[in-house]
Amino acid sequence: MTCLAGCSGIYKGATQTTSFDPKHTPKITAPDSVKRGQWFDVTIDIGAGGEHPSLSEHAIRYIALYINTAEIARVYLHPVYSFPKVTFTIALDEGGSLRAIAEPNHSAGWEAAKKIAVAP
Repeated sequence: MTCLAGCSGIYKGATQTTSFDPKHTPKITAPDSVKRGQWFDVTIDIGAGGEHPSLSEHAIRYIALYINTAEIARVYLHPVYSFPKVTFTIALDEGGSLRAIAEPNHSAGWEAAKKIAVAP
């Protein structure tokens, strides 16, 4: 695993094959390009290679969505009662890298990224 942001406790997932963990790496589903200011959905599933459990002792605390380095949405999940999948409806002014960070209750967070283009 590779520590991000000066070892802030976030680990790269899908952005590095050596750090991919099928149960913890987020999977981002979003268009490759959108129009500036147009609303669109971004769905984040935790477990890009398999389903992540939602148990008291092993669950996802939160899922956050960023565009480049700016956080634009976050949802907190409850163990047992919340499945680790969210859909955010957002609009962007410029393209960049959509980043999803998921933090489980037993380890550091995991990150995945997806490039998105914004047309005028």
